Amino acid sequence: MTQFAEILRLLTKAGIEFIVVGGVAATAHGSPRATTDVDVLYARNRGNLDRLVAALAGLEPYLRGAPPGLPFKFDYETVKAGLNFTLITNLGALNLLGEIAGGGKYEDLLTQSDFSDLYGSLCRVLNLDMLIWTKRAAGRPKDFEAIAELELLRDRSPSPTPPASKS
Repeated sequence: MTQFAEILRLLTKAGIEFIVVGGVAATAHGSPRATTDVDVLYARNRGNLDRLVAALAGLEPYLRGAPPGLPFKFDYETVKAGLNFTLITNLGALNLLGEIAGGGKYEDLLTQSDFSDLYGSLCRVLNLDMLIWTKRAAGRPKDFEAIAELELLRDRSPSPTPPASKS
C-alpha cells in the first residue's frame, strides 16, 4: 500500500523540485477516483537529481514489475541517463517522470502548476486544465475515463469573480 503522505513529505523535506501529476493531482482537484501510486514530474538539473537520489536512498527504490534480482542501482548516473522511472519503494509505488506526454518537462509546466496542501505537505500540483490535456495526450483507456470526470469538476468549479469596475 502506497503511503502518499510519507512520500510527499520526504520529497518536500528534501527540497526536491517536483510537480504532482496523475491520480494524486486529480484527487487534489476533487476527484474521488482511487490511485495506487504517486506520479511526480521532477526537475532534471544536477542539484535536484542529487537531492532526489539522496532522499530515496533509504527507501530501496527498485523498478516496479522487474524480475527480482535484476541488477538496478538508483544513483545519479542512472537517473541522469534515464528519464521516467516506475519504482516500488519501502513507502510504495512512486513514478518519477522527467517528461510527460502533452506537457513536457518540469520547467515547461511550472507555470501550469499551483501550490496545494497534499496530505500535509505543500506541493506544486498540475492545474486542472493541463491535467486534462496531459491525460488526453497520454491516450490510455484509464486516462480517457478520468477526463470526463475532471472536465465535470472543472465545469462545476466556481469561476473567479471579476474585479469590480471603477466608475
